[in-house]
Amino acid sequence: MEQLYQDYNEPPFDEQFNLRYYLQILNKRKWTVITVFLIIVVLSLILGLGKKSLYTSSSTVLVEKNRPNTNLSGYNYSSWDPEFLPTQIEIIKSKSVTRRVVDALQLDTRYRSHFFPKSKKEESFVTGIRKSFNSFLATLFQPDSDTETGLSGVEQEPVEDADIIASMLQEGIKVTPVRETRVLTILYADKDPHMAQRIAKAQVQAYIDVSLEIKLSSTQQSLKWMTAKAEAERKKLEESERALQRYKREHDLVTVENKLTIYPEKLTRFSNQLSESESKLKELEDLYEQIVAVQDNPQALETIPTLSRNQVIISLRSQILKAQQLIKELSKKYGHKHPKMIKAVDDRNILIREKNDEVKRVIESVRKEYELAKSRQDNLRELVGETKTNLQDVNERFVQYSIMSREVETNRALYDALNVSLEKTSVTEESQAVNIWVMRTPSLPKGPSNKNPKRMLLLGMVLGLAGGIGLAFFIEYLDNTVKSADDLEQRYGVTVLGSVQEAGKEEAIETIVKDNARSPISESYRLIRSSLLLSSADHPPRTILVTSMATQDGKTTTSINLARTMALSGAKVLLIDADMRKPRVHSIFGIPNTLGLSSYLSGNTDEEKVIHTLPDEQISVVSSGPLPPNPAELLESKRMEQLLQHMSGTHDVIIIDSPPIGHLVDGLILSKLVDGTLLVTRAGKTTYDLFGSGLKKMQGINASILGVVVNSLSARLAGSKYYHYYEYYSRDQKNTADT
Repeated sequence: MEQLYQDYNEPPFDEQFNLRYYLQILNKRKWTVITVFLIIVVLSLILGLGKKSLYTSSSTVLVEKNRPNTNLSGYNYSSWDPEFLPTQIEIIKSKSVTRRVVDALQLDTRYRSHFFPKSKKEESFVTGIRKSFNSFLATLFQPDSDTETGLSGVEQEPVEDADIIASMLQEGIKVTPVRETRVLTILYADKDPHMAQRIAKAQVQAYIDVSLEIKLSSTQQSLKWMTAKAEAERKKLEESERALQRYKREHDLVTVENKLTIYPEKLTRFSNQLSESESKLKELEDLYEQIVAVQDNPQALETIPTLSRNQVIISLRSQILKAQQLIKELSKKYGHKHPKMIKAVDDRNILIREKNDEVKRVIESVRKEYELAKSRQDNLRELVGETKTNLQDVNERFVQYSIMSREVETNRALYDALNVSLEKTSVTEESQAVNIWVMRTPSLPKGPSNKNPKRMLLLGMVLGLAGGIGLAFFIEYLDNTVKSADDLEQRYGVTVLGSVQEAGKEEAIETIVKDNARSPISESYRLIRSSLLLSSADHPPRTILVTSMATQDGKTTTSINLARTMALSGAKVLLIDADMRKPRVHSIFGIPNTLGLSSYLSGNTDEEKVIHTLPDEQISVVSSGPLPPNPAELLESKRMEQLLQHMSGTHDVIIIDSPPIGHLVDGLILSKLVDGTLLVTRAGKTTYDLFGSGLKKMQGINASILGVVVNSLSARLAGSKYYHYYEYYSRDQKNTADT
């Protein structure tokens, strides 16, 4: 029970919205659907056929962008532009285009009566109303012109007839694009077919003229801007060229490019020569130091490579050696004073002197070469330093020269580009940005376009059916009342013991079991009786409380009919009217109410005096008695419990009719004293919120709930299966009566 009734405001229920469910709703609300359907169909026919006839004339135009052919194949490739056609549509419907139509056809003068057919007095009245309305809208949706401009008390110029007619044409012009093409259909509807044709034709021509004017205006503005810009760039180019020439004269940069290439070459050449000179000087310096170190030792001098490799010295040394050999040979034959000996010695000495002179000459040559190399090295170092200085100076001047040269080239390129663009724009000045071809000219309409009975009927039927079905589902959505037994079982998991059909106007529902025992309603109460006797597992309930969530749900009627149904089955039944606030049992049975339950509970009489036995039925009735000021306290007394215990021994079944439990505690008090409680709901009246709230109260005190009875169930609310059920029993009852 706790899981079953965990939340009664949002019950654990998931309705099965299948096709059968929707069909049941439509069958239930079929008169709503039919009524809305008929109303909308009739209104659509009245509105469609009752309005003024309008004739529509249309033309078809092909609109494309004018793209220059820039590829070699000659094919013009066009990219997709989603904003192109919407833009052209707005241009066609613009005020400037419609104003051209007005001026071209003289609609504000020649055909003024066509747009202003009323008399002057009526026209002034309508115009005044329209102006007042327009002023009101301007006040609401437009900013205050006095606040923005700072002007006050300035009257606006009156609107001309041409502008008014142009606005009318804007409302009548319709432009629709043909799907997946660049074709536009331009339509205009008017009450005069000839006027519709004229305006539709003039609209296309005005659109072509405006497109060309837009192109010309844009081209002229572009030419004007590019001309002024080209002139400014020309002056800027001339100024930069003059500045470059002045800089070249001031810094002697006439041959700056040649100097910039020569100085690095000279610096490289001088650096290489300086390296060679330094290397050679080092060699000479080492050789000269060797010579100086051994200059006093002739033999050591001759061992120095420079001297030892000297060909003259080598030749002289060889001759000296031969002279010594000759002297040695002559000495064997002659004496040292012999002429031949003297001549040989003299020849040898001459050779020795020549060798010494050659050695001195070589040494002097090395010394001079060393001094010359040293001087050359100093000169080369001076040249390298001077070249570096000159190169740095040229580089510094060339940086500024390069900057000024680039500025000149940039200005020249910009000036040339502007001249080229200016020439291209001048060539294409007369061409259109948009290519427009009229594919079909407007024709004279043969009949009104706004009166089509078949279409209006079909549209009305579709709208009527959709509106009726939508309203039916909307009403069903807003209807929060109990509609059938299945709703309660699915939403709350309670056991529905039975449903009672709504009684006819001529039937007395309180006495129907007695008056017409074979009626479908009586059969429903017999089914409820059977379900009630089987509601307990161990034994049938003997004390049964019948209550509801609110007044007029049929609890008293259910109590009386159940009592009579059980009495007809042979049971001895006691019916107690415990509703001591609005009792009805005594009036239905026609018994006095001077003594009753309130009299017994207050101790003013015995139980035998409050029991009324009906002579023709096995039913005993205890009426409510006089209305007490404290019925809840009386029902909670020990005497009520004693009464039920005593009567249980003398009666088979005790049925207690109690007040509703929605706002009173009487039923809750009695539910703790009985074997079980039978809840009565009224279809189409008891809401789910109220039922859930009452059920939560019963569960809160652990009351035993035998089941629920759905009262006053109509075929409209219950659906087709209940309708066929009651129809079957009604037909069977009628056939039996006829037999």
